[in-house]
Amino acid sequence: MPRIALLISGATGYWAEQALTAYDRFMAAGADVVVMTPAGGAPVIDPHSLDPVFHLPAEDRGYHAAVCRTFHRDPDHIRITLHHIVGLELAASRRIARRLVLAGHAGAEAHDLVCRAAKIAWRQDRNLVDVMVAEGLDGGLSEDAMRAAVAELELVSAAMAEECAAGLAEIDDLGSPLALAGQTDAQLEAYDALLVPGGRGALEDLPFSPDVARLLVVLDEKRSPIASIGHGAAALLAAPDRIDGQWLFEGFRLTTSTDEEEDQDRPAPPWYVAAALQNAGAILDDAPAPWTSHVVVDQHLITGQNLYSTEATVGAVLKALDLA
Repeated sequence: MPRIALLISGATGYWAEQALTAYDRFMAAGADVVVMTPAGGAPVIDPHSLDPVFHLPAEDRGYHAAVCRTFHRDPDHIRITLHHIVGLELAASRRIARRLVLAGHAGAEAHDLVCRAAKIAWRQDRNLVDVMVAEGLDGGLSEDAMRAAVAELELVSAAMAEECAAGLAEIDDLGSPLALAGQTDAQLEAYDALLVPGGRGALEDLPFSPDVARLLVVLDEKRSPIASIGHGAAALLAAPDRIDGQWLFEGFRLTTSTDEEEDQDRPAPPWYVAAALQNAGAILDDAPAPWTSHVVVDQHLITGQNLYSTEATVGAVLKALDLA
């Protein structure tokens, strides 16, 4: 049974969904999951991570991504910001298209109407429903029906955020995590993998912890999977230099929350983790557009870019441990 260290920042706060997804999937795969913080204090959820806008159902996220891919032939020219996703109703595209189908439109026709309206909303910074009404792209669907689709998604997302908080509350180990500082190097060698969830709390304590440094060195020597999601990559900055004087992860390809994503998610962070990792010697490999699921695997280092990369990052860890 592989033993996985789930290292969570002891500062406020960690990203709720990332920690819950990792814990649940690791446990379901039969792993021994050990929740720990640097000093052993109970971690605190980043309240921002429980905002409903960050809890979109997978099918809505997937449909939204498909709609956005129609905006331009060259994906490098499609810039989707957090504002587009959560502020312009674009995430409700699937539910509006479904109502168009129920009203008698063919699936392809409904998809086309939504895509044409979404492209205008994206370019002109307008709400999707407003565009469909004003531009005659509603397909005969009433404005009330479209707004009901948006409201439906908001209710589902709010329920998912509540379920996430409830799921974390049921994990006893989060209330009394193990102290990383209290473990000997011999005890650290018993871990087969490490995953560090994100949340801006990771910027406050993990990069400066000598105990995080010890854990990274032990796992690196074993070539055991070392994984992070979003801001969790800040923990890698705690790693010491190798015998040749280079940082432990010098030259590794990795990803993390990009400067562009940081600037879109106010308030601004105390410092930019992507820039710090590049300055330390890492090679940043980010997605063509922000808020896109993106995972980079370089040898035993596994990194996910942002909250939308959680499932893929956890899956990569399970694969590395032959649990998937």
